[in-house]
Amino acid sequence: MKRLVSLVPLSAALLAVAALLVASTPLAAQGLYAAKKARLRLMADRTAYEPGATARIAGLVSIDDHWHVNSNTPTYEYLIPTVLTYELPEGFGEPRLRYPPHKLQKFGFTEEPIAVYDGRVTILAEFELPAGVAAGTVPIKASLRYQACDEKQCLPPVNSEASLELEVGPGGVAANERYFTPAAAAQPAAGTSAVAGLMGMLFLAMVGGFILNAMPCVLPVLSLKFFGLVKSAGQGRSHLVVGSLATAGGILVSFWALAIIAVAARSAGAAVGWGVQFQEPGFVTFLTVVVVLFSLNMWGLFEIPLPQRLAQAAGSGPREGLAGHFVSGLFATLMATPCSAPFLGTAIGFALAQQAGVIFAIFTAVGLGLALPYLLLAIFPATARLLPKPGEWMVTFRGIMGFLLAAAAVWLFYVLAAQITSERLAFIQLVVLALALATWLFKRTRERSAARRLTGVVIAVVAIGAVVLAVGAPAVSGGVTSSSHHDWLAFDEAEARALAADGRLVFIDATADWCLTCKTNERLVIETAEIAAAFAEHQVVTMKADWTNRDDRITAFLTQYGKSAVPFYVLYRPHREPHVFGELLTKGQILEALAESVE
Repeated sequence: MKRLVSLVPLSAALLAVAALLVASTPLAAQGLYAAKKARLRLMADRTAYEPGATARIAGLVSIDDHWHVNSNTPTYEYLIPTVLTYELPEGFGEPRLRYPPHKLQKFGFTEEPIAVYDGRVTILAEFELPAGVAAGTVPIKASLRYQACDEKQCLPPVNSEASLELEVGPGGVAANERYFTPAAAAQPAAGTSAVAGLMGMLFLAMVGGFILNAMPCVLPVLSLKFFGLVKSAGQGRSHLVVGSLATAGGILVSFWALAIIAVAARSAGAAVGWGVQFQEPGFVTFLTVVVVLFSLNMWGLFEIPLPQRLAQAAGSGPREGLAGHFVSGLFATLMATPCSAPFLGTAIGFALAQQAGVIFAIFTAVGLGLALPYLLLAIFPATARLLPKPGEWMVTFRGIMGFLLAAAAVWLFYVLAAQITSERLAFIQLVVLALALATWLFKRTRERSAARRLTGVVIAVVAIGAVVLAVGAPAVSGGVTSSSHHDWLAFDEAEARALAADGRLVFIDATADWCLTCKTNERLVIETAEIAAAFAEHQVVTMKADWTNRDDRITAFLTQYGKSAVPFYVLYRPHREPHVFGELLTKGQILEALAESVE
């Protein structure tokens, strides 16, 4: 007997190409190019080394005029440190680094001096060669991770690489002695503090991922999972455990895919961040097609019959099967990315300024946090007794879930409206309507008939066509919302700092139409009469940094504060450090910051 499996094969295929779609967008293809303002060169202290000897390497860093990089131990936590890492052959000792003393300098964007390097600096490293290393040349590679800033802006962090061939053998003499004097470098690299900082960020990442479950982006997926878990619970304890683990697996796999994309984009010189794929109309349209198909499935219009063997492999009865649970985990991650949560922006911003291993660790921690409810359900399956019993109510509930997903599609069309022309948007909406019509016709055709096969092909072609229409669409220029309690100015960081220097308070709202957390904060806090009155009383200048579409200036602005996601809120104050707010804004936070700023 055949089993009807809802959308699993098509959804799995669509979700599997999501990463490829993001990688093919203009953002990934062109990147947000970050110019390299520092160069790295390696020098050895000897012409050759005996096996077992200690080698000393000087990393010579040349920084362009009028630019600086942060110290290895920056003044503020949100500043990105300059870090030199070595790639040594197997068996070599761990390199011990010694950074030079930093300078304390004051810039236009800070009221207090900060720790920086400029000009030419030397970072010393030493390590032991293995006693059994063979004579010949040994390749040494190094990478300098830094963020360059001038008086007005900070660029996204980048890497500068260098390599050196060490000669192993007798007859070596001292070389490059001027780089290895005691004054060349006198500041040891942080060790245990860096480890403690990483552990703290991993904890914040997991907490932020867990909070994502309560964000409005994920609610449609939670309703799907609730429906699936109720069905699994009706099949027994083992089915519930396996289904929960499969969902968690889908979440983790998707976060690993995001980490791979982040590492690849960063290596290509791109500035990446949480949710930036929603800046691409092609991705938003792709997700719209997926959401519409899930919605049609919930209404019973789209079911695919599987051959008997596959149906048996997926399992019989009314439960989802492993593939369905796994796909729902992928879907949960896709829907979570336009939302930010407390601690999430800080953790992701920290990760994207680090090496690949740290990026994978932080993204894994976020995935574990998002998957935590399902992992707990797998560990404690007895809690399934709290779920309602399967019954006729599930038919009604399934229909309601379809409308929730349809609401998500309406929101995605709202996002598209800010990214493409109204004519192209209307055409895409007609194509999606044609997709729904083809789905309805598919349902009415006989199984294994030529008409059904043809209709299936039409569904695939129409779905791909909708995405193709959006890819490469010319971006529409974003504007400042007119229906507001505030007179918003377009974002200009230099003007904001100038206004603050003249004694004005400046509130900057970094937002995006695809960011539901942003819209919630605006509706419940920023655009309220109480906050409007407070801003008017203190003559606060309001600026909106609209990140709906790609904007290099806003990306660099976020990176300057160690952030890679919106929402982000900051209050520039005369003769004081800017006040940075959290992702979840409250009226009390704004009123308290205003009162403190005028004391």
